[in-house]
Amino acid sequence: MINSLGKHQKLKDSRNVLLIAVCVTLVSQIQLYFLVPDFRVSMGIIVFPIALYYFENISTIKTALLTALFVYIWRIILHYITNGSMESVFLAYFPEIFFYLFYGVFFSVLNRKNKDFHLNKLFTNLVISDYLANAIEIILRTPSGIMNFRINISLIVVALIRTLIICVILKIFKLYNVLLLKKEHEEKYRKLLILSSQLKSEVFWMEKNMHHIERTMTEAYKLFENIRANINNDLWEKSALAIAKDIHEIKKEYVLVVRGVRELTYDKFKDEGMDLKDMLYILEKSIKDDSKNREVNVKFNINYQNNFYTTKHYYLMSIFRNLLNNSIDAFNNVDVDNIIYFKQEILNDFYVFIIGDNGSGIEDSDLEFIFSPGYSTKINYTTGEVNRGIGLSLVKEIVEDILGGEIKVKSKKNKGTEFSIYLNREELEDRYEDIHS
Repeated sequence: MINSLGKHQKLKDSRNVLLIAVCVTLVSQIQLYFLVPDFRVSMGIIVFPIALYYFENISTIKTALLTALFVYIWRIILHYITNGSMESVFLAYFPEIFFYLFYGVFFSVLNRKNKDFHLNKLFTNLVISDYLANAIEIILRTPSGIMNFRINISLIVVALIRTLIICVILKIFKLYNVLLLKKEHEEKYRKLLILSSQLKSEVFWMEKNMHHIERTMTEAYKLFENIRANINNDLWEKSALAIAKDIHEIKKEYVLVVRGVRELTYDKFKDEGMDLKDMLYILEKSIKDDSKNREVNVKFNINYQNNFYTTKHYYLMSIFRNLLNNSIDAFNNVDVDNIIYFKQEILNDFYVFIIGDNGSGIEDSDLEFIFSPGYSTKINYTTGEVNRGIGLSLVKEIVEDILGGEIKVKSKKNKGTEFSIYLNREELEDRYEDIHS
């Protein structure tokens, strides 16, 4: 079961590569013979970078190689169907393989630092890739390998036109995605407003119960004083009955509050999830605001390998937020660059989340107790107030009991602390089929 997700992802990637190769092959039939014999300018290559933008995690070079083979074989088949002959066909179409292959290689090298497909950088990369790949094909097709001024200018114009078409299509895609995202955010904001108003009504009942609890505590203490002093014996029974009645009423109202909050959090939002990128954006802003309020200089470094989607985002946010809070608390020096880092890696079928800092660290003797409920080293020496110490115990409970993962910690005094969390990808990507199919 653990290996099924990795195999499933490889199968999907292979299917996507095959789909791109087929699409490019079909669109490549829109073509124009140009400059030298058997050299044609096709529209198929326009599909290639657009498909790579849509399918993020596939290999550019593997896709280019398979596409080149598909186009080559398809050209031969069509030639045979049209002319009924295979004479010289293999050699005539063979250089086209190098166009698609080198286009993929150049694009992969030039665009490796532009994973988000920023159009300004992408435009230059595509023009260079298109021009160089076409130049290589023409050199292979001409006996003397001549590249004169006219040919060079023509190839540059072709590269500019095809790249312009690609960038226009990608711009339309990006604008469409922005509109969808805006609509989604507006819908979420509307739901949050509804949630806020409903939570306020629940808070009202909780505040009412607080007064009720205080009154009941007063009555209970009076009864205790009467029993200890052995006075007003005739009122003991009446007082005990009144206290029991009040506690029963408090319990009933809290049952309603718990039910209401549960309905809000589970029913109305149970089908909505979040990308890791969005979670990290929220956390980064929260870290900046928190460190600013505490007047601590904090540099937050983020590095993630896969931007997955999950409906377990509330659990992940709780884990990350508690660990990041601990990191901020570990900084004592406000005059130096305090660093918090977040890394996400893929290890076989597990996501590994690493959160660490260069703060004050934890004593070796304390490491075995840090996940114990109530344990805390956060003491305000001015007021004597001690933190509740439930953050790390909550993190451990969510990681191990709810998400079925594992959490590890290593720390060195005055050097820093690092938490590593191992979670099964299948457990987090519970809507994997819906999102990536």
